[in-house]
Amino acid sequence: MKKTSRRNFLRISALGAGALAFAKPGFSLVTDALRATGKSDDCSEKRFPTYCEVCFWKCAGWTYLNDKGEIQKIIGNDDDPNCNGRLCPRGTGGVGQYSDEDRLKRPMIRTGQRGEGEFKEVSWDEAFAYVSDKMKTLKEKHGSESLALFQHGSGGDHFKHLVKAYGTKNIAKPSFAQCLGPREVAFINTFGAGLSSPEPTDVKNTNCLVLIGNHLGENMHNGHVQDMSEAIDRGATVITVDPRFSTAASKSKFWLPIKPATDISLLLAWMNVIITEELYDKEYVDKYTYGFDQLKAHLADKTPEWAYGITNIDPNLIRKSAREMAMHAPSVIIHPGRHVTWYGDDTQRVRCIAILNAILGSWGRRGGFYFPESLSIPEYPSAEMPHVKWSYKDIDPDKYTLSPSAISNQLVEASLPTAKPETRIHGWIIVGTNLIKTLPDRKTTIEAIKALDMLVVVDTMPVEITKYADVIFPECSYLERYDAPRNSQHREPVIALRMPAKQPKWDTKPAWWMCRELGLSLGLDNYYRWTNYEEVLDWQFKQVGSSLEEMKVLGVKKFPRTEQELYIPKGQDMWFNTNTGKIELYSTDLEAAGFDPLPNYTAHEEPEYGFYRLIYGRAPMHTFGRTSNNPNLTDLMDENSVWINPKVAKEWSLKSDQKIWLKNQDGVVSTFPIKVRITERIRHDSIYMVHGFGHDNKKLSRAHGKGASDSELITNVKIDPVMGGTGMRSNFVTFLTEKPLIEEAN
Repeated sequence: MKKTSRRNFLRISALGAGALAFAKPGFSLVTDALRATGKSDDCSEKRFPTYCEVCFWKCAGWTYLNDKGEIQKIIGNDDDPNCNGRLCPRGTGGVGQYSDEDRLKRPMIRTGQRGEGEFKEVSWDEAFAYVSDKMKTLKEKHGSESLALFQHGSGGDHFKHLVKAYGTKNIAKPSFAQCLGPREVAFINTFGAGLSSPEPTDVKNTNCLVLIGNHLGENMHNGHVQDMSEAIDRGATVITVDPRFSTAASKSKFWLPIKPATDISLLLAWMNVIITEELYDKEYVDKYTYGFDQLKAHLADKTPEWAYGITNIDPNLIRKSAREMAMHAPSVIIHPGRHVTWYGDDTQRVRCIAILNAILGSWGRRGGFYFPESLSIPEYPSAEMPHVKWSYKDIDPDKYTLSPSAISNQLVEASLPTAKPETRIHGWIIVGTNLIKTLPDRKTTIEAIKALDMLVVVDTMPVEITKYADVIFPECSYLERYDAPRNSQHREPVIALRMPAKQPKWDTKPAWWMCRELGLSLGLDNYYRWTNYEEVLDWQFKQVGSSLEEMKVLGVKKFPRTEQELYIPKGQDMWFNTNTGKIELYSTDLEAAGFDPLPNYTAHEEPEYGFYRLIYGRAPMHTFGRTSNNPNLTDLMDENSVWINPKVAKEWSLKSDQKIWLKNQDGVVSTFPIKVRITERIRHDSIYMVHGFGHDNKKLSRAHGKGASDSELITNVKIDPVMGGTGMRSNFVTFLTEKPLIEEAN
């Protein structure tokens, strides 16, 4: 296979397949995107440290002002291991979040019905008085525990402190149940430790990287994309399993175009080959693992021939790719992915990935998984948090007992009129997450919203969820505020500062200010023993050997490791945080909870004739739906398209760029049409579209009506019984070539 250079991979991964088609005339994507990641040409420009809020990677950088005092650009901080001084298109496009004229500008109180989007502008005092009265009434009538917080991003952390002080622990991040939760639970129940973020995958040193439904290079996990590029330059093998020929697949030695929903059978067959051919790391398995004999017996009949009848993958290809992994072990990573909520058996699928890594000896080994370290930064002193009478764990005590976090969809269900009175949720605060598009089964979400006594939304943009709010708090952009220190796990502990480069525009405010003011109006003075957030930051930095003044100069500061080695020293005894003290191939916790201690394959639903499995993914220039209105990033991609195999397109007489509507198995029709992209790069039984488009709020002037929303078509949700994750890839769509009648549309 022709070797792909690091430069070419970065270019492709930064821009994404087909991104050039979205370039505006006169704008060179390759040249300008890479130039934006370089150093400033003018050292006299004033700069302020920040870390990005456009995605969860939170790369540290510098915000530069020009000689007129306006924000000119953002570049990466050379000392930050998350980005190594280079920002992705999203990071450099963050200026657009600041300059977007569609931003929420002032506090607002609802005047119409929920969902109508009718509001009046009010002062902050009026907004706080309204919410404070609602929260006091909520507490008196139903107890403080009847308030739930749905949060994402840095602003959510401030509200987490507020609602705990108020008296509730019903706090959920949708990113857990809708994204990475099964991965964390699977790894905890195998290695005794989750992965968190950034994932401690030693990509830059690996000799073999296996990606299963993981679009590294299109999802722009910045540091890992750079590491993968370096690995490719060294000649590392890439193996990609995906029904779509992704950017990563184009750089791979092996591409396995798997039939969707059959991944577990492939993983079991790989393990069968590695064990029956004795390619596993015997010394590592004997010393560090529990349950190998049970695993071996379990896999005896899971042959490549067995998997072929399920996955459509040639048994010879299964064997060759398995042997390739073993040849490079322990310098091999079967990547666990991030968005892993697919089919409802997701914890068990990722358990397969964890077990495969274990028998190849990659956990705690160079080129596999390293042991990350971060600092312990104390919270600013405040009163002890009040005792709560009940929490999310009491909603259904027998469900999701292995989940370490609250489940967002469980809190939604607890907000329905039919929920148990003693654990019913009556009020929501939503910070930085658009639940209308984030949560599947939109109908249930809206039903729960309509039953609430109070709904507060905190955001920078008028996304769909704001139409349902009683009160909207407009948050300023991350370039206009201080936030908590970024405390990243990495090869060595590293912290970063975010500080404002400009005063907030209009009447927007930082979340820390909102929470303090609202907290004081609620009588929670003992939880806010400071007047300005700079006091908090300076105190916290000083506890770890720095200061706010030093961090303003450095932006990023690294600290020496103080705990265990980066990798397991050869021959050293190790204790893992599991019941047996070993890596559990056979999970004792899963068995005790009534689940399969070893993963099994179960067949999933198939599409009816004329329907195709809906697969969605990411684009390198966008973060879900959060950036689809960003004026800088819509220049790169302003709408999505639907990938359709040429054979299917021929059957339907579809043409490239033709606009069609998508209709799912439950009769739900996409509100807006989507352009057809005919390509061999998608299997005939599936279609693919980028997530985050099809916004129906007209206040998003660039995003409204552009492309279709996959979220509204996801109505068949498969709940992971182990941890409550929402499997969203059991939905199927067919095509409507004419605009549907109003009564047909959702």
